[in-house]
Amino acid sequence: MKTIIYSPGDPAGIGPDLFLSLLNEDFFRFIKANVVCIGDQKLFASRAKELGYSFEISTFTDINDVNEKVGCLEIMKCPDISSGRLNSINSEYVIKNLDFGIDACMKSKGLGLVTGPISKENIVEGGYSFSGHTERIMEKTNSDDVLMLLASERLKVALATTHMPLNKVSESVTTDLIINKVKILNQELKSKFNIEKPKISLLGLNPHAGEGGKLGKEEIEIIIPAVKELIASNVDVSMPLSADTAFNKNLLDETDAYFAMYHDQGLPVLKALSFGDSINITLGVPIVRTSVDHGVALDIAGKGIANNSSLKNAFYAADNLI
Repeated sequence: MKTIIYSPGDPAGIGPDLFLSLLNEDFFRFIKANVVCIGDQKLFASRAKELGYSFEISTFTDINDVNEKVGCLEIMKCPDISSGRLNSINSEYVIKNLDFGIDACMKSKGLGLVTGPISKENIVEGGYSFSGHTERIMEKTNSDDVLMLLASERLKVALATTHMPLNKVSESVTTDLIINKVKILNQELKSKFNIEKPKISLLGLNPHAGEGGKLGKEEIEIIIPAVKELIASNVDVSMPLSADTAFNKNLLDETDAYFAMYHDQGLPVLKALSFGDSINITLGVPIVRTSVDHGVALDIAGKGIANNSSLKNAFYAADNLI
């Protein structure tokens, strides 16, 4: 039987709340896989009480001994189980839960990982070098490259660079990087989404895609050479497009996935169109990992008003991909 591991992210945020809300709705009857939520049992009991839920949660003692549809597995105690208030003392707890999920999936093809929202700032304040789930998964799986893809029914957006300051993006975008990541995107669109010949719309780095070199040379010197090599290797990818017009309706209808140069270039459009309904999928790694499209939402943690649509979609996707 296949199993989905859920790492809820920061205990102060809505990651635990969303899992409990899905239990309350009996959502997991729609999932073919067993579901194991990693975390402190006292945290879930406390949060369930805070949210007004009266059910009890089954517990597992070993990931290899799952004998019920849904339950929790405790790796370590959570130092601070309160909602709505970040505490860097929880950093080790968050990282250990995440790492356990990654390691377990590496050991078995029958496992997949769904992750809840993490506060990167809080993890760093706790003493860890951490820039995001995607980068941590790449490191833990010893993968040569990794690709972040945000996906909804409306569109898919992959990123050349992920969580880095904007002033470092230009120097990080290289011809080899574009070639490697677009090849990952092309292959994974075929294997994971059953798109026979993906059509990829690639965004330029500069305004108006550099406007012939007048607004930046990266398109001419870095991006176009990469695109030409990709086309020569039979990848259907566009020449660099101006990001301000690339998401018009006609092109959106013709595109299977967009390839953006940096985090806030393509994702604002996706989240404007599909926030709460999109998911994050890690491509190019030897495990199945999906995630929600939102943050920890401290202001609504413990209040029972968090929207669980993105987590539902993340579970559906993991269930299909394992």
